[in-house]
Amino acid sequence: MGADARGDGSGPAMTTTTTQVRQAGFADLIGDRTVRVLALCSLINSCAFFGMMPFLALYLADITSLPPAAIGAFTGSIALVGAVGALAGGAITDRAGAGSLLRAGLVLYTLLAAALATVTAPALVLPLIVCLGGALMLVGPSLKKLMSLAAGEGGELVFRIRFMTVSAGAALGPLAGAAAYSVSHRALFAVSAALFACCVLLVHARRDSLRMLDVRVPAARQGRWTWTHSLRDGRFRLVLVSAVLITLVFAQLESVIPLYLKGESGDRAPTLFAVVFAVHAVLGFAYQWPAAWLARRTTLPAQAGVGCTGFAVAFLCWGTSDGRLWVLLAGVLAWTVGEALLMPMADLVTHRLAPDAEKGAFFGALELRYLGFFAGPILGGALLDSGAWHYFGVMAALSFAAWPVLRARSLGLDGR
Repeated sequence: MGADARGDGSGPAMTTTTTQVRQAGFADLIGDRTVRVLALCSLINSCAFFGMMPFLALYLADITSLPPAAIGAFTGSIALVGAVGALAGGAITDRAGAGSLLRAGLVLYTLLAAALATVTAPALVLPLIVCLGGALMLVGPSLKKLMSLAAGEGGELVFRIRFMTVSAGAALGPLAGAAAYSVSHRALFAVSAALFACCVLLVHARRDSLRMLDVRVPAARQGRWTWTHSLRDGRFRLVLVSAVLITLVFAQLESVIPLYLKGESGDRAPTLFAVVFAVHAVLGFAYQWPAAWLARRTTLPAQAGVGCTGFAVAFLCWGTSDGRLWVLLAGVLAWTVGEALLMPMADLVTHRLAPDAEKGAFFGALELRYLGFFAGPILGGALLDSGAWHYFGVMAALSFAAWPVLRARSLGLDGR
């Protein structure tokens, strides 16, 4: 499918594929070999990445005398470098080829994980951890671009599939990492390195089909192409704003809510949160089927309204739970509805909005949404310090902040 059919930044092209998208199904996409390979790559990559991430802080505490704030800065630098660097990584993807950049990022992941398995000197370990963000900035935009191109008119569903693979990786990866870390830090990083290497082999085996699938920026346009080009698109800026607002709210689940539970439940807090997070992980995977069903019958702004309501109801449930498990789980049910609808939404809209040759740059710029994961815990922590009801009331209201942006007429998302 060429760039003209996807839209070149003009209004009507945004909605020309809506009917065709709704006719696609999960089986249609999984039946495509390239989609299967990319989905499997996404799953293995997520398992490898999340197999390391939760244990980096523990590892740094074991081998350094750094204070907690400094350890947090180094582990957080991965997301920061990945988010900001993806602006350039996405633009390079459009020029050099998504398949080549994906392989390069996966090779870099493999080498970094292998190096972390062999060195222990903090002077070497710390920069290696920061460099993981460099691999993230290459893999993210290139993998999303290839999945978008492979799916064609089924792009909305392919990003739901991707969300499912990331959710599964976020659940399975830490389990494998915990088992490996109980043996040694070398085992932890060696397992991730082996998984990243499997991704390299998988992508390399399909390199010819990925090369044929890829669409690059024409040579005549590369001289005037810059890595900030995507941010000049007014509609994309709206998508990015909505994505930052969504991630700012979503960040509360893993940062501030555990602190609230600790204050309310004391020693029971770790057990309660473990149950809450386990249920959340299962529902996050399972809800993609009803979310896809809803997508075939409603507009994206309507789905966004349901998702924002889910987040708001969850905050109200948690704020009135008093540590009661059934109320916490009721909040999880509502929260995961919001997550299933809202978290993939920016990718779905960007798939429609970005011309084929520029998808790398657009998906790269979209990684700036993860700045919400940086700002969210700071804002949430400050609000919680001022009082629990203040925190939950403000967060319930902020849950709807992205909705007016996604309903903007200039986005053209209100058509069936």
